[in-house]
Amino acid sequence: MRKFITLLSLTASIISGLSISGCNTMRGFGKDVERGGERVQDAAKPKPESTPQQGK
Repeated sequence: MRKFITLLSLTASIISGLSISGCNTMRGFGKDVERGGERVQDAAKPKPESTPQQGK
């Protein structure tokens, strides 16, 4: 059981390190998160539905 916990901790550390290094800096990470949030907000906005023209 102790080996499992050690392996799990090591794996979590490696994944965390790789994800943070991918952003280069914490400031870059903040910008990435902000852009992701903006995309979620844009996707959540209702889109105007096009109405077919009748009578022509």
